[in-house]
Amino acid sequence: MDNLTPRQRRKNMQRIRSKDTKPELILRKSLSSLGLRFRLHGKGIYGKPDIYIKKYKLAIFVDSDFWHGKLYREGKAVPKSNQEYWIPKLERNIQRDIEVNMELKNNGWTVMRFWESNIKKDVDQIADMIFEKISQLKSSK
Repeated sequence: MDNLTPRQRRKNMQRIRSKDTKPELILRKSLSSLGLRFRLHGKGIYGKPDIYIKKYKLAIFVDSDFWHGKLYREGKAVPKSNQEYWIPKLERNIQRDIEVNMELKNNGWTVMRFWESNIKKDVDQIADMIFEKISQLKSSK
C-alpha cells in the first residue's frame, strides 16, 4: 500500500500527459527523419489521433501500456488498491479504443496503434511500418 496522501496522489495524476509523451516524441522524430509530413492531435477527427495524415486518412495512436490496458490484459499491472475504480477504468479505456478504431474505419480511415514499449524497443521498425503503409495508401489513390 502506498503512503501518499490524497493531495500527493492528485499531484501525481496531474503530471500524466495526454499529449507530447516521450514515446510520441520519439516516434515523431523518427517519422520526421524519414521525411514524412504529418499533423498532431486531430481535434476535428474522431478519437483525436496523436499523429495523422489527412490526405491519406491515416490515424496513428501511441498507446500507453498501462492506460490502454496492455499490461492489464497480460495480468502484469492489475491495480492492487482501489480496484473497484481502476479495473472498470482500464476496461473502459480498452473498449473506447475499439470504438474509436471502428468509427474511424467506418469513415474510411486507416488506423495504426502502437504500444509505448514497442516504440521504445524499436522505433525504426515502427516508423518503417508507417512509411510502408503510406506508400500503400499512395499507390491505391
